[in-house]
Amino acid sequence: MKKIGFIGMGNMARAIAKGVVNGGAAEPEALSAYAPHYDRLNEFCAPLGIHACRSVFELLERSDAVVMAVKPYVMEGVLAEIREALKGKAVLSVVAGYTCARYRPLVDESVRVQYIMPNTPCGVGAGMLLFEEETTLTDSEREEAVKLFSALGAVETLPSRLMGAAMAISGCGPAFVAMMIEAMADAGVKHGLPRATAYRLASQTAVGTGRLQLETGMHPGEIKDGVCSPGGTTIRGVEALEACGMRHAFWEAVNATLKG
Repeated sequence: MKKIGFIGMGNMARAIAKGVVNGGAAEPEALSAYAPHYDRLNEFCAPLGIHACRSVFELLERSDAVVMAVKPYVMEGVLAEIREALKGKAVLSVVAGYTCARYRPLVDESVRVQYIMPNTPCGVGAGMLLFEEETTLTDSEREEAVKLFSALGAVETLPSRLMGAAMAISGCGPAFVAMMIEAMADAGVKHGLPRATAYRLASQTAVGTGRLQLETGMHPGEIKDGVCSPGGTTIRGVEALEACGMRHAFWEAVNATLKG
């Protein structure tokens, strides 16, 4: 996969493209992108050194592999339009819901597919990349894809049946965590902290706690217990969160994403 093209350049594709370039996973001149609004596309691509294409067929001529990143509701129309030009290429699909099995009737049998669900922290090299276990990539192509996306964060391979639940946590989770950061910072502002300082404190605390759990393997409850002194301030805060239904709120947030 020497030359890679992006079809679609929304928020997720931009995060991936930035992460790939900034992480050194691919040379900018090996990357191309296509999106309907060329001027807007070029404004993003030019500073990164990515070639902005004026048509999807120009992109396909320049690419060995394609990162498919269009909106789900236009996916079938796009695949029908490019079916012939897509023959023989590898497709790394980040379109929600378009699993390997869903691709089969929509593309030629020569097209090889890997379904990947990234999240927005990929743009700063701290993403979570979910690789569907089922794939039609060759072994070497899959190795290259894992290597490419590993520059954006951690890679987890899961069976098809678990991709939805995992995406509810890692894909939707940045929104939930950002709301937590905003709420904690708002409370700090209420008590006199400057807004920028409050955001830094809340964000670094979220980053640090996550890193502590990942690097030590500690149970989250153990991390919580380590901060809660008997009769102390933190346990009073924990009681307040429990009284407000914090745990159940997160359960319901994840459940809600899976109802659609």
